[in-house]
Amino acid sequence: MTIGLSESIRNARLDLITAALDAGTTAGLLQFFTGPRPATGAAITSQTLLGTVTFASPAAPAAASGVLTFSPITQDSSADADGTAVWARATDSAGNFVADFSVGGNGSGEDIELNITTIVTGGSISVTSGTITAGNA
Repeated sequence: MTIGLSESIRNARLDLITAALDAGTTAGLLQFFTGPRPATGAAITSQTLLGTVTFASPAAPAAASGVLTFSPITQDSSADADGTAVWARATDSAGNFVADFSVGGNGSGEDIELNITTIVTGGSISVTSGTITAGNA
């Protein structure tokens, strides 16, 4: 059986993500990688780092209706490598793991949506939206 949580509890859980991203001395970071996606928080092995974008500070306003919507995220104007962005890892500014996210193109419904998922060295990485829906919302 699936647990059903109140909206206030779902919002509080989501707001913990924002607090963790904002825990460092500056804004949190979001790194994009090629596949395969490792287990949550596991070491990066064969995946290629494509680039890093910076969350706003704070990373998001308070969650509402069980949904966390990230504030506009600063683009990476010079990607590190060529490849297809499959997933992303969020850390605070000190590099402490916060969360792993799915990545897709505009309208894909993934956690993080990019203007384009095919990344080219020296090109830009632009996040068009980022949302997380909690539990039974």
